[in-house]
Amino acid sequence: MEKRHRVFVAINLPGEIKKELFTYSEKWSDLPAKWTARDNLHITLEFLGSLTDEEVGEVCLAVKSVAERHEGFSLNLNKIVYGPPKKMPPKMVWAEGDKSEELTLLREDLENALTEKVRFVPENRVFAPHITLARISAMEFRIIEPEERPEINESIDLLFTVESIEVMESEMKRDGPQYTTLESHQLRN
Repeated sequence: MEKRHRVFVAINLPGEIKKELFTYSEKWSDLPAKWTARDNLHITLEFLGSLTDEEVGEVCLAVKSVAERHEGFSLNLNKIVYGPPKKMPPKMVWAEGDKSEELTLLREDLENALTEKVRFVPENRVFAPHITLARISAMEFRIIEPEERPEINESIDLLFTVESIEVMESEMKRDGPQYTTLESHQLRN
């Protein structure tokens, strides 16, 4: 049987942004949640699922082609909230980013290029850039009295430049997912 790979396309974050975001795991350490490892913090552009070696190669070529058509751009992370919006109990704690025309165009181009290369079903909802900081245990969250639940709605201002997009592989390990960059493609200057 052919080995398959869990693949996604992402924007990796600069080290100082990861470090800053990771500090929130200490601020809300009493929340019944599994916090994302600092090195795993990223913005998923497209989750492609389980792919063959050949499909991974096609994805890498498509992502390279898309990257060559887009210039780097700035992205601002502006708040930390429960996610998805209006979901109770919440599934996650995440950092949200400003929607930008550059990011929207990059993601649309990526979706179109990938749909031609591999079989995947694009998410049929408006893309809102976010970084999963923690996954909440719904059962444990429900046990907490509503007035005892931490209020998570914090304004932040973390600006960084998106210079590349990465083809990533996710492997489940005993202590959680391990992400590996398969290829990184620079955006135009």
